[in-house]
Amino acid sequence: MTRSVLITGGSGGIGRSCVERFAREEDWTVWFTYRHGRERAEELVQELALTGRAKVEAFPFAQGDWEEHERLLERLPGPVDVLVNNAAVGSKTIEQHTDGPGHTKASAFFQINAVGPLWLVDGLLPGMLERGFGKIVNISSVGGGIFQFPGFHPADGMSKAALTYLTRHLAAELVHAPVHVFALCPGVVETNMFQASTLDRLTPEERAALTARLPGSRMIRPEEIAEFVWWLAGDHSAALHGAVIDASMGLGVNPALLTAAGIDSGRA
Repeated sequence: MTRSVLITGGSGGIGRSCVERFAREEDWTVWFTYRHGRERAEELVQELALTGRAKVEAFPFAQGDWEEHERLLERLPGPVDVLVNNAAVGSKTIEQHTDGPGHTKASAFFQINAVGPLWLVDGLLPGMLERGFGKIVNISSVGGGIFQFPGFHPADGMSKAALTYLTRHLAAELVHAPVHVFALCPGVVETNMFQASTLDRLTPEERAALTARLPGSRMIRPEEIAEFVWWLAGDHSAALHGAVIDASMGLGVNPALLTAAGIDSGRA
């Protein structure tokens, strides 16, 4: 049976790896959104089209804008079986969305990181229930979903905590329904978002020290997180319905690896 997946923020980082992972399977139709990465999105679609496996299509989308949400749902070619709420902003990338004062940034964090996913769920969940199948994977963060790391904008972690709450709330409401909901909380992932929030302000020596302190003395690769997302989209993940999964290689249970060094971390 062919399934369809919608991955928000799929032109780079974890989202791109998720697109590539699902596209490896012939029985998946893959749709993803992008905001500022149009060229990257088009190149990804062309690249995956050469494999001749899954059908892949990209859509422009400004998450958190109601009219954009309505437009996206109208443009989707068909029903969505799996929703991966991946698109988000962090303590540095928020500047690409607003250059206003602090209260404007705080509002933008919640609008994009929490309200946007909620609107997508509101738009797609009824169809999942009607068809008798659905998976919702919310990509949260170890900073907000599991622990709290000082140094980032408070609304960054707060908005991700709201996303994990949404996961638990939906799971409670859907406990007898054929739709399963999960929150995946990555730690330090090797992405442009983490590069902008943390690595860019470190010297080479500080970067080496940061890496050495991380669990496993390395950053997590985006494709590692994508593998979890793909697994959660399968029928075998039902027992984890409502789970908030710490995917930080142990940073969530040993945050002192970074806080003691005064180096901030998270999926910022």
